[in-house]
Amino acid sequence: MAIQEHPLIGSILVCDFRGFSEPEMVKRRPVVVISPKIAARPGLCTVVALSMTPPAPVLSFHCQIDIAPPLPADLFSSTGVWVKGDMVYSVGFHRLDLIRTGKTPQGKRSYYYSTLSHEQIKTIRECVLKGLGLSVLTKHLP
Repeated sequence: MAIQEHPLIGSILVCDFRGFSEPEMVKRRPVVVISPKIAARPGLCTVVALSMTPPAPVLSFHCQIDIAPPLPADLFSSTGVWVKGDMVYSVGFHRLDLIRTGKTPQGKRSYYYSTLSHEQIKTIRECVLKGLGLSVLTKHLP
């Protein structure tokens, strides 16, 4: 089920990119939210793709971050994930979903709720700026 409200910056979700065309992302993939809620664009969220596989070659707009608590093993088998700073998307909420972690003892679905630290967000934003060819702006990040 799609999210209904704008998630916090640093939230890790799953984005359904199906319907896009290659060389764009075309499958379900974990993403991290990098945009705040913006009143003028309801229903949209800016995200950056995550991957467990190191890019070949690793470039300035890629970085590896550790996620704690780790994502479910069926999604990632490692706590260290790669940020693909050149794969930035503004997507509708209908493409975004919480990460399911199973069921509670009462039989209700349980979800992964965790946000990345301020330092991790800063690192991701640096990668995004580099991926957009705007590396000169990284010095202005808070």
